[in-house]
Amino acid sequence: MITPLIELQHLTRRFQVKRNVSIAAVNDVSLSLAAGEVVCLVGESGCGKTTAGRMIAGLLKPSEGKIIYRGQDITTLNRADWKKYRLGVQMVHQDPYASLNPSHTIYDIISAPLKHHGLTRGEIETRATAIQILESVDLTPAADLLDKYPHQLSGGQRQRVSIARALTVKPSFIIADEAVSMVDVSIRISLLNTLLKLKEKNGLAVLFITHDLALAKYFAWEGRIGVMYLGKLVEIAPARQLVESPQHPYTRVLLSAIPEADPERTRTKARIELRSMDVPSLVRLPSGCAFHPRCPFFLGEKCQQVVPVLEHFADGSAAACHIIRQQRALETAAVDRGAE
Repeated sequence: MITPLIELQHLTRRFQVKRNVSIAAVNDVSLSLAAGEVVCLVGESGCGKTTAGRMIAGLLKPSEGKIIYRGQDITTLNRADWKKYRLGVQMVHQDPYASLNPSHTIYDIISAPLKHHGLTRGEIETRATAIQILESVDLTPAADLLDKYPHQLSGGQRQRVSIARALTVKPSFIIADEAVSMVDVSIRISLLNTLLKLKEKNGLAVLFITHDLALAKYFAWEGRIGVMYLGKLVEIAPARQLVESPQHPYTRVLLSAIPEADPERTRTKARIELRSMDVPSLVRLPSGCAFHPRCPFFLGEKCQQVVPVLEHFADGSAAACHIIRQQRALETAAVDRGAE
């Protein structure tokens, strides 16, 4: 059995919001990523996807659960192994305006990790390496950009610099947190293609965090998509399978809301209506399934009282929903009757 590059085991992160009151921004999430794999995490704002990414990057400590990197619990790593982990897992932040130091040139930004970790020797080699890294993220002519400041670049160029900075330490895993949401729509696909090219060239695993299921569909078409709702992972499946045969009601609602390229199809597309437009507060989560107050396929008492568990199926998908479990049981029973 192949050891996953990163594995989350029942990961939970709580935040204190008032005296004796805390919320679980991430609640009992289990997920694994193989080397070179792409996984997208999607969901509404506040669902916990960014918090999960920050825990994986080592920026937040889990309240409960474990993060396993190359077979080792990261809380047990010694100083040298912890440094390797922090170098191996890099993060590209959402806002390129805030994540780059405005008083540093592009050369300063790219060369700092190269010098700090002893990856180059001397200014000539450092400058040549910086140019090579910038060119790898399609920033050309790179030599002309080195002495510029972030404010002199466009939003797309700034985000490419952020990606380049993450690549300086030769990571095995990149967390891209809403990495294209702050740039113009016209260049988003170009940035996603750059990330995919780097993934193929360098064998990177990528966790792409977004609220846009259409972007996730494009970026993770050969990988997997996980859907989060109020801190929980409610469905995960290979991207094509999830898009063509969504299981969880929340996923089905999200997909029904995506506009089609054909205006006529968009106008005639059947949309699934929610029972309520109000998103419950993490401070006062509903009992049972957290989605039941909004679920268009609400079953009744079971949905209200019993918390569904994430159940894995033979087709490589997993979902946390009483309706799906009931449907799968009926399908299995029908197959068994047909075999008799």
